[in-house]
Amino acid sequence: MEARLPLRRLLTCAAALVLLGVLASGCGGGTASAAAKKDPPAVQYTSQYLSFAHPAAWVTYANRWHPPVLHFHPLVYLSTQPIHSPCSTHGNTTTCGLPVDQLQPGGVLAYWEFNELPIVGPIKLTGKQLRVGGRPAGLVESAGGVCRRIGADRTVEATVELGKGSVISLTACLRGPNLAQSEKSLDALLASTKFLSQ
Repeated sequence: MEARLPLRRLLTCAAALVLLGVLASGCGGGTASAAAKKDPPAVQYTSQYLSFAHPAAWVTYANRWHPPVLHFHPLVYLSTQPIHSPCSTHGNTTTCGLPVDQLQPGGVLAYWEFNELPIVGPIKLTGKQLRVGGRPAGLVESAGGVCRRIGADRTVEATVELGKGSVISLTACLRGPNLAQSEKSLDALLASTKFLSQ
């Protein structure tokens, strides 16, 4: 009887050690999984006008549809989904809208455009005052705006003064869920922006 007691204790201790090892490896596995789910590094975009970093899930499309009749010049579109031409021509009339018909859940559509019309008088930047690429800018967020028609929950517009009466602007359409993450990515994009030709 006395010989069996230490053997039972030995087996109990061995079982406890095995269980502890399993639990420890389970915790380690969770950490590895969490590390694997980190966002991929940002992607750098550069054109003759500007450069910025954006999330890898936001694909860039350089504007190739710009008709010469427009007073503004879209430079680049970014989206989490495929886009199409934003413009259509009927006879002598060209109209342009957005290059996405319906934003998917969690989707983003953003575009930089250069205003080619000279602005007379001082430029009034509305909304939150900040600097983008070292230049004065105004940031306005709303639940409506131009993005409402494609199902976005938020429209964000940043207008940047380039000098000599010209402005460049970024418009972003954001749809939930994860609006906070999309806004954080947009803030990082603006913080990384540099203007190259002005």
